[in-house]
Amino acid sequence: MEIYLARTQGFCAGVASAVEIVEAVLQKYGAPLYVFHEIVHNTYVVNDFKKRGVVFVDDLSQIPDGERVIFSAHGVAPEVIEKAKRKNLKYIDATCPLVNKVHREAIQFSKNGYEIVLIGHKGHQELIGTAGYVTPELLHIVEDEDDILALTIDPQKSVGYLTQTTLSVTETKGLIEKLQKRFPHLVAPPREDICYATQNRQDAVKELAKFCDCIIICGSPNSSNSNRLRETGEQEGVPSHIIDAAEELDFDWLRGKQTIGISSGASVPRVIVDRLIERIKEFSPDAIVHEFDDPEKNIVFPMPMV
Repeated sequence: MEIYLARTQGFCAGVASAVEIVEAVLQKYGAPLYVFHEIVHNTYVVNDFKKRGVVFVDDLSQIPDGERVIFSAHGVAPEVIEKAKRKNLKYIDATCPLVNKVHREAIQFSKNGYEIVLIGHKGHQELIGTAGYVTPELLHIVEDEDDILALTIDPQKSVGYLTQTTLSVTETKGLIEKLQKRFPHLVAPPREDICYATQNRQDAVKELAKFCDCIIICGSPNSSNSNRLRETGEQEGVPSHIIDAAEELDFDWLRGKQTIGISSGASVPRVIVDRLIERIKEFSPDAIVHEFDDPEKNIVFPMPMV
C-alpha cells in the first residue's frame, strides 16, 4: 500500500496565528482565559486548550466584567466588539486577516449602497460576523440555488456579492453564475474571497484524486473547509471520508485499496495526520508514505500585541 499526503498539511497561516495568540496570552497572563467561540473549528485544539484553563463561551455575558477575551479566527460582528467595550473586557482580535478583508469589502459595498448578497452557510460563525458589517436593509444571505431564486431584489439595482472564505470553489462558482444571470449589474469583490488555504487544499485533493483509490480527510465535523475537502474528493469520483481523530479510521475503507490519499483541513494540527498514518500502518505495516513540498510553508501572518 502507498500513502500520499496532500501538498498542504497542518495549520494555515490564519489558524497558526490564532492558536499562537492564545498560547502567548495564556503564557503571559495565565488561566482562566476566555475565548469567544471556538478559536478554530478543531476538536483536538479546543480540548487541549480547555485542559489548560481556556474557557470557550458563545455569549460575552458568560464572561465576568474586566476579564481578558480573545475573538476567534472566524471574526465577530461590530456589535460584539461594542459589547466587549461596555463590559470593560480586555479583548484581543485573532480574526484571520483574509476574513478581515471580506469585512472591509462589506463596509465598502454598504457605503456604495449596493444590495449585498452574502454567500455562505447560515449559522456559521464567519458568516454571522461578516453579516454584521453589512447595512441590515441591504443584506441578503444565500446558501443554495433556491435561496437565489427567492431573492426579491430589483434586477436593475446594483448588487454586490461576498462569500464565506471556506466555501468550495466549485459550489461558489455555480452560485455566482446564477447571480450573474439574475442581476446584470452584479458587482464582484475586488479579489476572490475564497482564501488561499481553502483553494490550495481543494486543489491538492483534486491532485490526489487523479491516482488515489481512497481519500481520507482529517477534520472536525463543524469545520466548513474540511467538509468541503471531502466533498471535493467525492466530486472527483474517489471514495472520500472525514475523521476527527485517527481512532475513527475504519479499516474497511482500506480493504482492496492500493493508494490512499490523506489531506487535512486548515485548522487541523499535523499530529492528527501523523497518528492517522500510524493507524493505516497497523492495517498495512509495509505501507510507503509519499510527501510533497508544501506551497504554504513560508506564509506567516504577523502577531498582534498581547
